[in-house]
Amino acid sequence: MNFFDALRVSSSGLSAQRVRMNLAANNLANINTTKTAEGGPYRRKMAVFASKPLEKPFGDTLNSRMTGKLSEVQVVGIVDDPRPPYTKYDPQHLDADKNGYVEMPNINLMEEMTNMISATRSYEANVTAIKASKDMALKALEIGK
Repeated sequence: MNFFDALRVSSSGLSAQRVRMNLAANNLANINTTKTAEGGPYRRKMAVFASKPLEKPFGDTLNSRMTGKLSEVQVVGIVDDPRPPYTKYDPQHLDADKNGYVEMPNINLMEEMTNMISATRSYEANVTAIKASKDMALKALEIGK
């Protein structure tokens, strides 16, 4: 693995975790949204990640096939949570049905906070990997002094 490959892999992780953090913040912001443009309550959003082989010139690709594969992460989609909304009895709410029940987004505050903490830790780990790669490159440059 060369210096630039390490940076590309780690930077793809930074981008993916940023998307994950933004989605968690969006879910928390809409925790009480009962009406959307699509109709019905807000649906929780989740990022879908996939491993993508690191693209390289042919010679490097041939070499990496013999020594091991590197891959970066990419966001392949943002999907709605399949869990149905829950109903809450609130006859005073503007979106209540004739029985006084309101459909609320199925967003769990603790689950979203856990996702935010996990995304933050993953982001920090990628920043640390970039810093380590940079430090190794700087030390390699000092050898020539």
